[in-house]
Amino acid sequence: MTTYYQEHSKVLVSVDCIIFGFDKGELRILIGKRRMDPGRGQWSLYGGFVENSESIDEAAHRVLFLLTGLRNLYMRQVGAFGRVDRDPGERVISIAYYALINVNDYDESLQRKHGVEWVNINDIPNLYSDHKLMVQKARKMMQEKISREPISFNLLPSLFTLTQLQRLYEAVNGEEVDKRNFRKRIKEMDFIEKTSLIDKTGSKRGAYLYRFNKNTYQEDPNFKL
Repeated sequence: MTTYYQEHSKVLVSVDCIIFGFDKGELRILIGKRRMDPGRGQWSLYGGFVENSESIDEAAHRVLFLLTGLRNLYMRQVGAFGRVDRDPGERVISIAYYALINVNDYDESLQRKHGVEWVNINDIPNLYSDHKLMVQKARKMMQEKISREPISFNLLPSLFTLTQLQRLYEAVNGEEVDKRNFRKRIKEMDFIEKTSLIDKTGSKRGAYLYRFNKNTYQEDPNFKL
């Protein structure tokens, strides 16, 4: 370590991860009760401090992997949160990130190990410090992106029904969409492929399963749902 900047006070930097999942028609996030002071026992996002040897992105990837055991997840930075009194323990600036995962890929043993739970986005309890503000900002970013980029497929299984896809858009945006117009728009997208497989879990007649073809998809400035 050098002796530079000795005249300045030091602050801690942390990362907090907002992990979104989609299950049973609900948009959910992973939260748990804090196991450290200050705020022990309060509902909180999962996070950690940035180490001297890593960038903030590397810290976020590390924390995300420790919690989920998954790599190469869709993750984006939400922003910095640095209110002076946001942490009663020390002066801490937190960089928030949000990630999208398929809940079926998440090992339940890790969920039990870290003491986290999936909670409906509309039923979030009071969270530690400014974590609820982080969640609100992350959801707003998702709402802006989901109609312009195919990020929704990070939350779905590899094979899905059009009803599942519609319910996902409705859960993210918090409002119903017109079924006929939605399906018409989906069928115009050649990167959403209809398969010959049928899902009969919802009815005897069943519904065709679709998949997202990454190879066919090319970013289009006119893409909009």
